[in-house]
Formats: sequence, C-alpha cells, structure tokens
Amino acid sequence: MRTRQSICAKKRRFASEEEARAAAEGSGLLLLPYCCDRCAAFHLTSRTKGKRLPRTR
Repeated sequence: MRTRQSICAKKRRFASEEEARAAAEGSGLLLLPYCCDRCAAFHLTSRTKGKRLPRTR
C-alpha cells in the first residue's frame, strides 16, 4: 500500500534505516522503520499487521 502524500508530509524523515531504528528504540514504543515510496526517506510506523516482528530475547 502506498503512503499518502499528506501522511508523508506529516512524518519525520530519517536519512537511513539505522537512524530510524535508533529513534524507534529511544521512544519506548514498538515502532518499525520503512522506506517511503513517496520521498525515498525512512519513516516510523506502529502498524504491525502482516509484518514480521523482531524476536525479543
């Protein structure tokens, strides 16, 4: 599913996946980075439906 332009404009952009992951870990929430098909930057999402989640140790 494509990211709507209005949603992309509201979200914070990260230059790399590593930068987005670091921000997600610091938030205390379950957030996953993804590459936006609109701006080619990385955003964070809380949606997990149909996604593989990292294993917790």
